[in-house]
Amino acid sequence: MSLPPEKASELKQIIHQQLLKMDVHGRIREVLAETIREELAPEHQQLSTEDLIRALRQRGIIDDVMKELKFVTDVNEMGKTSAPKPSTHFVDREPPVLKKTNIDPTRRYLYLQVLGGKAFLEHLQEPEPLPGQICSTFTLCLHFRNQRFRSKPVPCACEPDFQDGFLLEIHKDSLGDGSKMVDATTMLSMCDPVHMVLIKTDTFGETTLVASYFLEWRSVLAAENGITNVAVELLGVGTESKVSVGVLNIRLEMYPLLNKTLSSEITSTQFTLERQKTAEKERLFLVYAKQWWREYLQIRPTHNARLVKIFAQDENGVNRPVCSFVRPLRAGRLLDTPRQAARFVSVLGHERAPVIGGGGGKQEQWCTLLAFLCRNKGDCEDHANLLCSLLLGFGLEAFVCVGTKAKGVPHTWVMTCGSDGTITFWESLTGHRYIHRPINPDDPPLAEQPKPLYPYRTIGCIFNHETFFGNCQPSDAVEVCVFDLHDESKWKPMSGEAIKSVCAPGATSSVPPFPPLCASTIDAALTSNEMEVQLRILVSEHRKDLGLSTVWDDQLSYLLSQALAAYELERTTGVSAGNEEFQDAVRRAVPDGHTFKGFPIHFVHKNARRVFATCLRSPFCEEIICCRGDQVRLAIRVRVFAYPESACAVWIMFACKYRSVL
Repeated sequence: MSLPPEKASELKQIIHQQLLKMDVHGRIREVLAETIREELAPEHQQLSTEDLIRALRQRGIIDDVMKELKFVTDVNEMGKTSAPKPSTHFVDREPPVLKKTNIDPTRRYLYLQVLGGKAFLEHLQEPEPLPGQICSTFTLCLHFRNQRFRSKPVPCACEPDFQDGFLLEIHKDSLGDGSKMVDATTMLSMCDPVHMVLIKTDTFGETTLVASYFLEWRSVLAAENGITNVAVELLGVGTESKVSVGVLNIRLEMYPLLNKTLSSEITSTQFTLERQKTAEKERLFLVYAKQWWREYLQIRPTHNARLVKIFAQDENGVNRPVCSFVRPLRAGRLLDTPRQAARFVSVLGHERAPVIGGGGGKQEQWCTLLAFLCRNKGDCEDHANLLCSLLLGFGLEAFVCVGTKAKGVPHTWVMTCGSDGTITFWESLTGHRYIHRPINPDDPPLAEQPKPLYPYRTIGCIFNHETFFGNCQPSDAVEVCVFDLHDESKWKPMSGEAIKSVCAPGATSSVPPFPPLCASTIDAALTSNEMEVQLRILVSEHRKDLGLSTVWDDQLSYLLSQALAAYELERTTGVSAGNEEFQDAVRRAVPDGHTFKGFPIHFVHKNARRVFATCLRSPFCEEIICCRGDQVRLAIRVRVFAYPESACAVWIMFACKYRSVL
């Protein structure tokens, strides 16, 4: 086997270091002196190399050296030429388990290490978890220039033991320069922060957004040795956005080292200029928005009561133009159709932002996309913004609508305008679609009018990433609205240039970049089986408490899969299929004189105990679970459908068959 010159010299260096470590040279001298005394004193003949090696082998020194030398080789890399192979290197007798990462030596990387946390005072009184005990955990999620990372969960504590490292690639945006290694000056112009989101998961699997922080990483460009340590104070979210929740110790390191570091004056000047530029753009947009609002109120004084939302608060309490919450988002291979995207958004959990105190008021909190995805749940605004972004990515003309539902409850949903003028409403919380046919108030009383099926009552404004329209029709009732967006007597537009100045990607440093979607980590078949086993145990125990025996019919359970697959297909596409085959299979499986009952139910979580408790509250399901009679056979089937971001749709059917006794 021939080695390239640089590998051969590296191998020599490794062997030399090991020989020094074991003091092999000293031991050879001792053997040499001993051999000369024993063998050469009388005759004074010359000592050959073979004699010396034989003497070393007899004393076991060569074997000791070979035992100590171990080399790590990556079997998977054999035969691959695309990725550079890591250098062969010496390790100790018990090598530490390291996660291997492919590093391109022609690229620049930022190595971000999280070295523990402190002052998470909310968890000051929490006891140390016992081995194997389920406890609440913290997880840190990161996004930087289209790369996403997630830390290992660590137990919640006053000083959480975060010990994670993330290798962030720093690449250029332009295609022509994308393959070149970036220098310090180019990196200084990259204003993308590292977005860090801290999530708490409780013992029931419920997630809570703890903090959302934008880390300015470019301070490392002025560090002398390319390494800097930062103590990051995390602030709470929503009503607690001014309250500290804890501190993370972060170490930043450039790899490879910069040939030339920048001075701290240069970096601080750059940051100051960026802040001034952003502040000026935001000031000018605010001036324009105030003028636009004054003009809007002059059209009709009653416009003051309409839901025209120009700014919204994010999770950190920062006011941002609503247009900055939407951006065309492509899902790659993870979602194939707009309707599948609507189904994905609908299975993300719905939860209103928490409010401290009573009064029934709603806390406004439009989350950044990373915070929404990492938590896997959010309010209707978060769902609508994500669905609108995905529909824009699929090439549709989509808008977020702000208005009200029944009883004047504020609500947001999505609207698409077809090229033929068809207006379609998309409910982001359910995935339902509604065709809008406006009622003409000037029609004669006896003329037949379309009856709206959608739950929306009023609409104040619509927007996407480039446009904003305020509804200035005489009535803001959705059923009479005409969506001719080119008619300024019906919809007052905002200046596209003004929106672009503050909402376009990279326009201001205060608008966070959009993260890509991540593939699901859920094994659908395994999760389905686990939930099914758990539910069988719960049903059996429940029946045992009632003094009933339980006999399961596996074949009938298997047949129920057809129905569950058809239900999910119908939710996704709106098309029902396969019902005839399912009904025929059930008729054949249920003998004459027997009765069959089935109860399907849908969830967006995987907690079997919560599922069972919910099902028992339904009289139909309880009737099946507690079925009494002759030759009772029970069946249950669980089918988990996995979606991106580890979201899932869980369909469950409980069924029974028994002999009918009149």
